[in-house]
Amino acid sequence: MKKINDSLTEEELIVLRDKGTERPFTGKFNAFFEDGIYRCKNCNQELFKSDTKFDAGCGWPSFYEAANEEAIIYKEDNSIFGRPRTEILCSGCNGHLGHVFEDGPVEKTGLRYCVNSISMDFESENK
Repeated sequence: MKKINDSLTEEELIVLRDKGTERPFTGKFNAFFEDGIYRCKNCNQELFKSDTKFDAGCGWPSFYEAANEEAIIYKEDNSIFGRPRTEILCSGCNGHLGHVFEDGPVEKTGLRYCVNSISMDFESENK
């Protein structure tokens, strides 16, 4: 990562820096649906808007599009043999967020950004 927030926990560092994955259905934002903005836990960059979040049933927060075209870096990930994926990283700090798949809502973008809750903070519209 370009810069590391000193307040990150060991678990947050394992995901954001070391490309770890939290266990499915354990993240605080998996079944969380409030209005607001999801931001990078490390650098506070805006990543996703709540109106693009949907329940994919996969165990991780899912979104059908990023907050803007510059928010996310896309990187080929061949770490699992025979299963190529596209990793998503925060463009502000290169922190690992998760992966994007082409099995999202077809009436929207057709994409599913599958994100580790632990890699994000949430800014409520109802502050």
